[in-house]
Amino acid sequence: MQHPTSSAFRNLLTVLLCVILASMNVRAGISEATKDSYKNLVNLFRDLRVLERPSTPEGIPDYSEATLGKVREQLKQCQNRLAVIDTSGWSVEQRVDCELVRAEMNGLDFDVRVLQPWARDPAYYAILWTEQSDTPSHEGPVCHAAIELWTYTYPLSPEDAVQLAAQLEVVPPLLRQARVNLTGNARDLWMAGIRSIRGQVTDLEDLARRTTNAGARLREALGEATSATVSFAEWLETQIPHKTGPSGVGREHYTWYLRHVLLVPFSWEEEVTLLKRELGRAYASLQLERQRNRNLPQIVPASSPEEYAQRADRSATRLMEFLRKNEILPVRDYMEPELRKHLGTFHPVERRNFFFNVMHLDPTVLYTHATHWFEIARQRIEPHANLIRRDPLPFNIWMSRSEGLATNVEEMFMHAGLYDDSPRARELVWIMLAQRCARGLASLYVHANEMTLPEARAYQVTWTPHGWTGDVSLVGFEQQLYLRQPGYGTSYVTGKHLIDRLIMDRSRQLGDRFRLLKFFDDVYSIGMIPVSLIRWQLTGMDDKVY
Repeated sequence: MQHPTSSAFRNLLTVLLCVILASMNVRAGISEATKDSYKNLVNLFRDLRVLERPSTPEGIPDYSEATLGKVREQLKQCQNRLAVIDTSGWSVEQRVDCELVRAEMNGLDFDVRVLQPWARDPAYYAILWTEQSDTPSHEGPVCHAAIELWTYTYPLSPEDAVQLAAQLEVVPPLLRQARVNLTGNARDLWMAGIRSIRGQVTDLEDLARRTTNAGARLREALGEATSATVSFAEWLETQIPHKTGPSGVGREHYTWYLRHVLLVPFSWEEEVTLLKRELGRAYASLQLERQRNRNLPQIVPASSPEEYAQRADRSATRLMEFLRKNEILPVRDYMEPELRKHLGTFHPVERRNFFFNVMHLDPTVLYTHATHWFEIARQRIEPHANLIRRDPLPFNIWMSRSEGLATNVEEMFMHAGLYDDSPRARELVWIMLAQRCARGLASLYVHANEMTLPEARAYQVTWTPHGWTGDVSLVGFEQQLYLRQPGYGTSYVTGKHLIDRLIMDRSRQLGDRFRLLKFFDDVYSIGMIPVSLIRWQLTGMDDKVY
């Protein structure tokens, strides 16, 4: 005999099964929709990277007003495509990717609307690079025809000679275009840009001396590139009387760039406050260290190439052993060899700039910041699996993470005990922080058009601890870079602060389970993206993302 409730029970099971299957289908539908919408983001990302690199049919970068007008139109289309992408159901990582694409769009928008380096900045057309940057890509705006001379091995192979000649053949038509494009009235950028162009003449002449046997095509390309660059520099000189305007982007534009391109959650005014606070802390901490060390002998700078080489070797070994022993960050086999490629060389006293002064006393202090090179190697050896994060983000969007972390670990490693056996080296850490605050504040005032570039250089020298500035040519280079690239001069200190806040947030979440080694592993694995987005992905907090 059938149980009286068995039929009803079967009906209930059937209903429940239908509900479960329907729910599974809905979830599957959301999953497929998520995949499709994220694919739309990736396609948009690819299109944006192409749009950001306009060129003529001959392959020459094209910054003409006609082409840039088309870029503006297509950028609006890209912005509309981004606006209709549905991110519901996306993971935090995918939503972070969406903000990265949005930041790139904002960067291109700012370039064509405000910064306009092709129209305001003659240095944009200095395209020879003799040294590798220690950051993910070049600091500041860089022409898409950039020639990376440091990637070549000399004497050149026949194949490399042909390739280099082809690159140099772009110089004359590019500089002809520059005379039409450069319509801006930014006097400081113009004056500093002339020095950059004359520097390219020197680089071309040096290259000619190193490639005398590299073939007729390269010799001809070098000759024409040199002639065109000399003529361009002379033309720039003739335009100086007509250049009378400010070069900074202004407080409002600067704040917009911080928040919407660099994704740094500050305003111009807040950065001024932060850097003034850190400048005071650096000076006060320096005096406390000197008081503590008053009975210890001063560090004597290296006085010969042999002595410098010995100190450099010991410092590299010391840093790597410290990192391994104390389990601060994940150490890979490629890190120490990469660091040893960049130990620096001995410089006579009269040729030492600020950082050379530090390195000739204790190279370890600079090698902590040189953890940059660990990340350059990681980018090459362990590329990120995420396409949007694989290559360096344009417009220096990475600066809060790259420069901020490299600056942060200088003080972090000190507090963790790196200089317990050499207390005088601690003084160098505070001196470097003070210098970075001084140059960052100067850059803020220049962008607010409250200082000229020469006044900014003088401010940096004045507020760098006395006697440490060294060769002032570095000061000129730094202030020019920071004027060309809003946010860069402050990124060392603001990025450092954001890393500190991230450590605070994460350690409060994890409590006793927080480990610095795991923290660094997580940060590295997320990629070279703004700290505010790392914070969102790592902690789930998105309140610092605009």
